[in-house]
Amino acid sequence: MKVMETRNLPIGIQDFEKLRKNDFVYVDKTRFVYKLAQSKCPYFLSRPRRFGKSLFLSTLEAYFLGKKDLFKGLAIEKLEEQNDEPWQVYPVLKFSLAAGNFTKEDGLSARLLKCLKDFEEKYAIPDDNEDLSVRFEQALKNAYAKTGKPVVVLVDEYDNPLLKNIGENEEQEKENRALYKGFFAVLKDCDAYLRFAFFTGVTKFSKVSIFSDLNQLKDITLDWNYDAICGITQKELEENFVPEIESMAERHRFSSEKCLGELKRMYDGYHFCMNCPDIYNPFSLLNAFSENKFGSYWFGTGTPTFLIKKLDEINFDARRFIDTVKISESEINDYRPENPDPIPLLYQSGYLTIKTWNERQLSYKLGFPNDEVKYGFLNALAPTYLKVQDKPAPFNIDILDDAVEEGDTDGMRDWFKALFALLPYPAGGDLDSVTEQSFQNVIFISLIVLGKYCRTEVHSSKGRADCVVETEEYVYVFEFKRDVSAKEALQQIDEQGYAAPYSADSRKLFKIGVNFSSAERNITEWEVVSR
Repeated sequence: MKVMETRNLPIGIQDFEKLRKNDFVYVDKTRFVYKLAQSKCPYFLSRPRRFGKSLFLSTLEAYFLGKKDLFKGLAIEKLEEQNDEPWQVYPVLKFSLAAGNFTKEDGLSARLLKCLKDFEEKYAIPDDNEDLSVRFEQALKNAYAKTGKPVVVLVDEYDNPLLKNIGENEEQEKENRALYKGFFAVLKDCDAYLRFAFFTGVTKFSKVSIFSDLNQLKDITLDWNYDAICGITQKELEENFVPEIESMAERHRFSSEKCLGELKRMYDGYHFCMNCPDIYNPFSLLNAFSENKFGSYWFGTGTPTFLIKKLDEINFDARRFIDTVKISESEINDYRPENPDPIPLLYQSGYLTIKTWNERQLSYKLGFPNDEVKYGFLNALAPTYLKVQDKPAPFNIDILDDAVEEGDTDGMRDWFKALFALLPYPAGGDLDSVTEQSFQNVIFISLIVLGKYCRTEVHSSKGRADCVVETEEYVYVFEFKRDVSAKEALQQIDEQGYAAPYSADSRKLFKIGVNFSSAERNITEWEVVSR
């Protein structure tokens, strides 16, 4: 067997200096550092977690501290030669907000104070004021006076103190927002003492002082000039990871081309503006190379519990996720915690991404970026939507999997009936609260978590089938009804031509009409016609 080169992959490395001094693989993003630094504007960038925001901020820090040796051989080395005074050194004040106990009353203020103290000690600045905002202002002015250079302010994961409290401690979230209002507003009055400012976060919260009081921040989240500032493009993948691709291909006994195809299916597909190249999730990609396995890495680093809870509270139709959802440009830019629609937050958090752009309507269509996110998210939804977290199930989901793969429609029926018998009644026991959507969601989620090719609201020439499931040997066309006979459901499949697209398909076709009784809270009729 051919011995493959083993290299240091920067999994979890967020310090640029550590990365460069310890010979980690680095995908060169320094052209973006140079471009941003030359403009001298204050910026904001939103990207999903684990996408390299902290590493990029650390790269900016190293650049403004004039650490020239760290940039040898990188794009910025030649770019910097164009400047009259290259590699200048500036005082850098960095607020790292990725860590901290932000659910406590003084958690955010303690973290901000710690960052200020580190800066004050480095530049021998007096720390004789207890008011955070005043102290921040004095730190900027004193650093400018001592060094003769304007200050660079870098803020990493500004929204973490807010996200930590969503759905759990709304009062603390409001207090943290209020603290931000007074603190970062200082930057607007201290513009004369600033060389550069850069904020990162997962979300862009509207009505937070950073984006209202500090309205000079230029948001580059959807700017095509910075589409690949974080993450890995196809070109970068193929240029920087040849040994890893070859090793993975050999491990799985297939070609490098097929390996690239599997990596794309699992980890590619992010778009951060219109006409953006496909962007790979760097955290998942590096972990896949490290373990030589197409696993679920990014999703496993943090289950979005508050998102799942929000979807459950509003009885969100999970079937909307299977295709694309539409959103306006104004909605995609901002997130308001009080907004009942979870789609903007799902986009900003990285669970959905841009699929298409309608310039005339100024709107986007969003969908899952790749299979890792799609199946990870729907699997996370399953316990909440199926309501079986703490109950001993009289079934195993593998039984459903076997039934679907073997064309056993009776087995599928029996499994779903067992599941519905286990589910709790809706609050209040109101029959009308058991909608078609309710039981369709249960069936859809159950099938999709198996990894089946499952589509809902499938268009035909005359209408839309409720659900179509495809395997290598079978096609299942479903029509669901509530308190209507299964025969009528089958009749609708025929009259509307839902099965027509599969008339020439060599696979066995099942047309299945299902009636769900709201009185019995279960499937009472399940009729099948096969071909």
